[in-house]
Amino acid sequence: MENINNQIVQEKPKCRKIKILCVILLSLILLSAAFGSGMMLSQKNEFIKQASIKEAVYAGHVYNKYVTAPANKLTQDVDFNLFWNVWDELKDKYVDKNKLDDKKIFYGAIEGMVESIGDPYTVFMEPKVAKEFSDDLAGTFDGIGAEIGKKDDIITIIAPLADMPAEKAGLRAGDKIYAINGESTAGLTIDQAVDKIRGPKDTEVTLTIFRKVFDKTKDFKITRQTILVKSIRTKIDDNKIFTITITNFNDDTSELFKQAAMEAVEKNPKGIILDLRNNPGGYLETAIDVASEWVDHGVIVTEQFNPEKKNEYSHRGRARLKDFPTVTLVNQGSASASEIVAGALKDNGKAIIVGMKTFGKGSVQTLQELKDGSSIKITVAKWLTPKGYNINEQGITPDVEVDLTLEDFNKNIDPQMNKAVEILNKKK
Repeated sequence: MENINNQIVQEKPKCRKIKILCVILLSLILLSAAFGSGMMLSQKNEFIKQASIKEAVYAGHVYNKYVTAPANKLTQDVDFNLFWNVWDELKDKYVDKNKLDDKKIFYGAIEGMVESIGDPYTVFMEPKVAKEFSDDLAGTFDGIGAEIGKKDDIITIIAPLADMPAEKAGLRAGDKIYAINGESTAGLTIDQAVDKIRGPKDTEVTLTIFRKVFDKTKDFKITRQTILVKSIRTKIDDNKIFTITITNFNDDTSELFKQAAMEAVEKNPKGIILDLRNNPGGYLETAIDVASEWVDHGVIVTEQFNPEKKNEYSHRGRARLKDFPTVTLVNQGSASASEIVAGALKDNGKAIIVGMKTFGKGSVQTLQELKDGSSIKITVAKWLTPKGYNINEQGITPDVEVDLTLEDFNKNIDPQMNKAVEILNKKK
């Protein structure tokens, strides 16, 4: 028994060694298995990565180092890694790194994306510009008091507002702006040009202008002021002709026009002149309200999204001015909502249109406010007159064409207004 016990005692260390060796061997096996699994997982991930890259190249999915693009967003292969590559290169190598502004670079990239569409009325507005646009519609801002647009790819004065600095300095509808404070306007979007023209009250801006009658460009130095635009003015002359001038279709226009219509009915004039010259436009709903004071049946304007989809906006039943002989004045500065009104009155036989062919801004923009205070204005449709004429391509052609020349302007003569008065005097 003792021998047996001694034998057992002697064998215990050997068993421990064997067990330790087994544990070590098992550990090595597990480590090898784990390593092998890791290698397999790594290879699998690499395979998935390569498959993803192939998908990005061939299927149109987008992968970048921050987010994955939502499905079905692309019709062509686009790799957004390129955006971040350029971003990193700028941040790494630009000579004046301390001058780089992340938000300015980001907004600039979005502006470029929107501008690439080639539509001057589809624009991205960073928060500062978005606020200015909102101020415009409210009728209050600091600037020169002129609406600008783009024609033949040149920044152009659409409408200098009455009694505002631009008009007092001598600017006219149709003037081409070649430079702002000596900086060329070539390549500028409309909103970029507006941003450069505007500034604090009592500061100056110099516009380099070309006009058809000029031999060369001419500099106009204009002092900015706070522009408070009351969008409607009325007057009645000794011949009992009532004139309603609408400068914009803004926030205050509908209510002011209701008052003007009631005033016209009360004064019972022999005729009405609706002056839409140099009116750059504004709200669609307001344009429909105004036209409905004459049009008592049928369509005011058609909003066409595509050949299959369109909305027809009908009259709204008031038509308090339908029985008054009416002349509507338009010129090259009449755009957008003012063209909708002129087209509705013309096609429905409610007014004689006098002046010059309108600007031809007959596209529809929707304004989408974004979460950081910026916004995007997107062209979504075209305006058609009741008879189906495309305002954007054709403008509104007057029934009676009368120009207002520079000589007339300098002599304070208004042949367009004179023709309107002449036509109405012949009515009764």
